[in-house]
Amino acid sequence: MKQRPEPLMPYDASVAISALAHVLSKLKGAEEVKAFLEDLCTPAELEALADRWRVVPQLLKGEPYREIHECTKVSVTTIGRVARCLERGAGGYRVAAGRMGMTSQPPAGKP
Repeated sequence: MKQRPEPLMPYDASVAISALAHVLSKLKGAEEVKAFLEDLCTPAELEALADRWRVVPQLLKGEPYREIHECTKVSVTTIGRVARCLERGAGGYRVAAGRMGMTSQPPAGKP
């Protein structure tokens, strides 16, 4: 196997994620984003991303995890992860949901 003359730079996930976010921000419209995601991701990765996004509206409505699972067939573990991100994540789900006109409902029994 051919050896590289110099070692590769250490991988910096933050830089790579920022570059990916920048590329996504430059795409125009849903069709371009869809084509990019289909090239970027495996079918299983796309399904996982879609599953996560699919449960966001129901979580924002305050639906129980089991009901969401029964309706979507998304695992309760995945639903829980998305719920944690909605509660304590970077805010991306909430920004995207807001742009789509989705609003959160207060938990039952609370104003």
